[in-house]
Amino acid sequence: MVDLLDTAPRGRATPGESVRADFPILGTRVGGRALVYLDNAATAQKPLRVLEAITAHYTNANANVGRGYYQLSHLATDVYEQARATVARAINAEHPDEVVFVPGTTAAVNLLADTLGRDLVGAGDQVVVTGMEHNSNLLPWRRLCESVGAELVVVPADEHGSVPAAVFAAALGPRVRLAAVTHVSNVLGTVNPVRDMVARAHELGIPVVVDGAQAVPHRQVDVRDLDADCYVFSGHKMYGPMGIGVLYGRRALLGTLEPYQVGGGTVKGISTTERVRYVPVPARLEAGTPHIAGAVGLAAAFDYLADLGWDAIRAHDAALVNAAVAAVSDIPRVRVVGDPAADPSGIVSIVVDGIHPYDVGGHLDAHGVAVRSGVHCANTFVDTFDVVGTVRLSFGVYNTEAEVEVVRDALRTVAPGFWTAEHPTERFV
Repeated sequence: MVDLLDTAPRGRATPGESVRADFPILGTRVGGRALVYLDNAATAQKPLRVLEAITAHYTNANANVGRGYYQLSHLATDVYEQARATVARAINAEHPDEVVFVPGTTAAVNLLADTLGRDLVGAGDQVVVTGMEHNSNLLPWRRLCESVGAELVVVPADEHGSVPAAVFAAALGPRVRLAAVTHVSNVLGTVNPVRDMVARAHELGIPVVVDGAQAVPHRQVDVRDLDADCYVFSGHKMYGPMGIGVLYGRRALLGTLEPYQVGGGTVKGISTTERVRYVPVPARLEAGTPHIAGAVGLAAAFDYLADLGWDAIRAHDAALVNAAVAAVSDIPRVRVVGDPAADPSGIVSIVVDGIHPYDVGGHLDAHGVAVRSGVHCANTFVDTFDVVGTVRLSFGVYNTEAEVEVVRDALRTVAPGFWTAEHPTERFV
């Protein structure tokens, strides 16, 4: 049968203007203005290569995997497992079966909290997180601790919005059973020293879960180099489809986990009287019909980024971050939070003193600029900077310095509005 998962390298393009034609949605106009899409940390747009891969699957190979004894089902199964192998290679997992497909980062962390967490953490124990976590890598661990009588230890970020490895290590006492850290902050783009953090934890036998949702779109992640026990991320933030994500885990660790959900595809056979026998991972953790087209699209997204080249992507991020910092440096009342240029990850968060971030976001929207305003599902982190919220500019491979200039021009005319006047301290997620 024909291999429908096209992994052949395409012509090397350069991030920026030259790839914009790959993203049809960028032709959208907002209120008569060209769309300037700068909310990539929330979700990135999808290139034609990803859209075509999804369409090809539904057009030529749509069947359920591992269920049917007929050629089309075998083809769908092959394509699904090819996608798994592609993702495993992209993150340098040792084995394809260390890649579990999940709906996204949030689902992956909840799965781990309710399986690995409940295996390791009991009354009187501790779980360590950082003060810069997204709610999706905070609340599942908090709920676990509350339910079993454990303590959640939060390692605070410093004034630059980072957590030094030594500070993290100091929190790793004898009661700590597990640690969970973000690789890259979704608020500031701050990069944590994950490799050093993991090494310090492993010296004490503490497993580490890493939230890589904001890292994977901007840098080549090598899970073996990081030595992470588990590494989780979402496809939609790295130009893949929504509804698909990855839980990477060491084979030995995943093999200890009981099924998070049970149902079709998770058992070898079942009777009403005998003990249930579950299949090995990853199938044991992928109950029901998987998001096959999502996995195909995610694999295509990884191939797209590989063809662009990670060095080029990193250089593009740095150019845009530096351009944005410079562009707002002389605008009255506008200031950058943190130090995004220290290790650029495509995020620049700003505040306009005296103006609510929602008013700033609305003003930018009137100029065709899509940004995220507020606390970014990380209000405990934002609170450390004593602000209501920030306006987050988050860049993708298709953004340009010309778009940064659009933001600069718009910010020069921003003024207080409804939120500043009526709800100056109100915030949502």
